[in-house]
This record gives sequence, C-alpha cells and structure tokens, in this order.
Amino acid sequence: MRRRLAALALAAALAGSVLAGCSSEGADVDCNLNSCTVTMDRGVDASASVLGVDVKLQSVQGQQVTLDVEGNTVTVPVGADGSTQVAGLTVTVQSITDDQVVLQVTGGN
Repeated sequence: MRRRLAALALAAALAGSVLAGCSSEGADVDCNLNSCTVTMDRGVDASASVLGVDVKLQSVQGQQVTLDVEGNTVTVPVGADGSTQVAGLTVTVQSITDDQVVLQVTGGN
C-alpha cells in the first residue's frame, strides 16, 4: 500500500511540474504531455510560455495570425493545412473570433 501511495504521489508531482512549465498573460493554456491549446485574447499583449517556448500574439489580419515564437515572426493561416513549424513546435490556428485566437501547439518529435 505504501508503494502504491508513493507512486501516486510521484506521478502527481511530475504532472504538476510539467503543467507548471506553462504560463500566460492575456491567454488561457490547457496542456497535456506534448500538446497545448492556447486561447489568446485579442486587443491585449497576449503571450504564453508553452512547452518551454514563448509565444506572443502580434496581429490578426483576416484569416491569418502573426505570432512571435521564441523571437521568430511567423504568419499562420486558420486551419490544419496552415500548420507552421517553428522553434521545434508545430503551431496551428484553430479559430479566430473578434475576441480571441485559439492555437494548437504541439511539441516536436
């Protein structure tokens, strides 16, 4: 029983440390082990640290989003066909509304 409790405590601590690596300002971040959904507010300096990489929303023009990803400026169109690889991540714009931009950020293999 003690081993089982210790294993559960260790697993909880490791999961907490993985998720604690994500932070944001003007954004909500929901992560699992190698992927995050990032919902960024428009009209503010929205940014997030995702999977160890800093992502900042720079602008939105029509159906394209310009991001600063770890110092690299990239423009990503909405949809899976517009996925962009940058700084070891794959970034996909899932949706754009008047208030928010939703990104899917996946770690490299």
